[in-house]
Order: sequence, then structure tokens, then C-alpha cells
Amino acid sequence: MRPFTHRASTPHTKPAALRCVLRVLCVCSCLFFSVAATQAQTKPWPIRAVVIATFEVGNDTGDVPGEYQFWVEREHLTEVLDFPGGPDLPPGQHPLRTNKDHTILGMLSGTTLVNATASMMALGLDRRFDLSHAYILINGIAGVDPNVASIGSAAWSPYVISDVVREIDPREAPKDWPYGLFPTGSTQPNPPTTDAPTWHRSNLYTLNPKLVHWAYNQTKDLNLGDDPKVAAFRADFTGFPNAQRPPFVLLGDTFSSDYYWHGAIMNKFAEDWVRLWTNGKGTFAMTAMEDSGFLGAIERLAPMHRVDADRVLVLRTGSNYSMQRPGHMPVESLTAPYIGGKLALESAYLCGSTVLHKILADWPTTYTTIPGN
Repeated sequence: MRPFTHRASTPHTKPAALRCVLRVLCVCSCLFFSVAATQAQTKPWPIRAVVIATFEVGNDTGDVPGEYQFWVEREHLTEVLDFPGGPDLPPGQHPLRTNKDHTILGMLSGTTLVNATASMMALGLDRRFDLSHAYILINGIAGVDPNVASIGSAAWSPYVISDVVREIDPREAPKDWPYGLFPTGSTQPNPPTTDAPTWHRSNLYTLNPKLVHWAYNQTKDLNLGDDPKVAAFRADFTGFPNAQRPPFVLLGDTFSSDYYWHGAIMNKFAEDWVRLWTNGKGTFAMTAMEDSGFLGAIERLAPMHRVDADRVLVLRTGSNYSMQRPGHMPVESLTAPYIGGKLALESAYLCGSTVLHKILADWPTTYTTIPGN
């Protein structure tokens, strides 16, 4: 047997070992910085405000405006982001948009309750964004109740009411019913109280009253402008003094429904419905298709800490009346072009951006403390 002997290192042993160690360290360093870079890229953007519109006429910029365009152009939402869970619109036509600081995020949801709900859920669950302290402004044009306000007026909603309802064709309803619509859990229209079944939530969504009133107070004295053609049209609403007023800011509630309803009888139903579900505290002001869908999604996202339900605002502006002028037929009024569309879009941006800018201007405070509290 050969005796074990200690062999001294050759002159080449240490450099070879050192080279091996250096290679390992180099690989580890590359992996570390690669992981760090990946983590930096995937860290959610801390969004401060989300602006939600429901439709656009054409492109996001440079043509006839819908609800989205003024926000995109005037808030410089120039950075385009894919929205895989967004509405089924022409590919790439209406993506998510943000400004260069990634503080304001714009979303086009698509119209109707189903699109609003699905788009809001998709945005709220999108891991690219931290919306936990974001203020969410839902804004758009609507039909306005001529008993309450005028075309071009802007209503901040303390309540949003949905349309889970039973219906009988009014031609088959009891003769003393004002319409063929009544609550589930009831046997007639306008019961003294609602008794909603346990298998669906109530029709009522309540927004943070302190924030809503704060937003109203920031905008109640704004001059919303006017239009001569709209003013002439308003004058025909004799017997409706609020409908004849120039545009103004108010507190008024939204009734959401996928029914694109119109006319004096349905308008009376909407007034009664809002009064019923708010126990007399609310006032129907604006029609909408989407708002209860947004709030239904937010109601689910909030316990997941994806959004803060107390930081949500709903702003609707009147582009048309929800019923016909005296002496005219509902079908004529329903099918006519929106005479106040541009005026309503301007009011929506003016009121919404006024509130948004006040929130963002004092971000260290509004990050921790919701205005009005």
C-alpha cells in the first residue's frame, strides 16, 4: 500500500480554484440582479385615481368625443396598457391608459351592467396595479329627471339603486296599478317597506356620504356653461322649473337599469323606486345602465383589499331628459339625438376633474385621510 502523503499545491491550483469561485459568484450576482429587476418590474403601480367611462364614439382622441376622450386628452393619459379582461371592443381600440407618472388610470368599461361588473372586477384583480388607496370616479352622461334638474346639470350620487324587479305587462296589470313593476318579495307596486328575498342582495348601494358631500361642495358653484339650442329646448318644459334652469350641480341619485326606458310613466316609477329603496332619503335624478354593476364589483373587491369602497364617487350629467316634453310623445323623445350630449360631457369633465385635482394636489393627506372626514 502506498503511504498517504500530503501534496503541496501546484502553482496552477489556486488560480483555477479562484476562477471557479469567481464564476460562481458572477452567476449568483447575475441571478440576484435578475430577480431584483424582475421584482422591480412587477411591483404594482400605486394608482392614486381611477377614472371610469362607459363608452366612446370612435377613437380615444382626435374625433367626436364620448365619455372617455376628454379625460384621455386633457389628463394626458398617453401611456397605453393592454386590458386582457376588458370589454369585447375592437382589439386595441380602447385600452387602459395612464399618465406618465402612473398616478391616474383611465378605463373604458363598455356599456350595460354586465360589462360594467366584469370590467371592474378585471381591473380590481389586475396585479399590475395597487388600487388600495385609489379614488375611483365613475362618470358619464345620463337621462336627467326634469322634475329635479336640467340638461347639462351634474349630480353627485349619495345612492345608486339597481333594478331587480318583478314585471307584468301594464296591459295585464290591475287597473289601479300605476305601472306593471313591483319589488320581488311584494305583491304590488309601492309597498310601505321592501322585503327583499334572502337569495339576492337589496337594490341599494350607499356611497360614502362625507366624501360625496365634500365633492359636491367643491363643485356646487361652478359655472357649467350653456348652449343656445339646449336653452331653447329647455324652455319647452313648461311646468318643470328645474328642467328650465341653466345647468347646475346637485346631489341626486342614480337608477341603474339595462332597460333603456323613457317616458312619464317610467319616470314616475324611477322616482318611486328610488324613494322606496332609500326609505325616503334619496331623490332620483339620473338614469344609468352601469353604476350598480360597478358598485356590485367594488362591494366584492373591497373585502379582498383590492379597492377602498369609501373612496368611490359616482358623477352623472344630463345629456337628455328621461321623459318627453309636454305635448310630445315618448317615442319621439326617445329616438331623437341627444341635444345636450356635448354640454353633458363638458360638465362631467369639469366637475370630475375639479374634484380629482383637489384630491391629487394634497396627496400626502388624501392618501391617509378621505376628504370630508
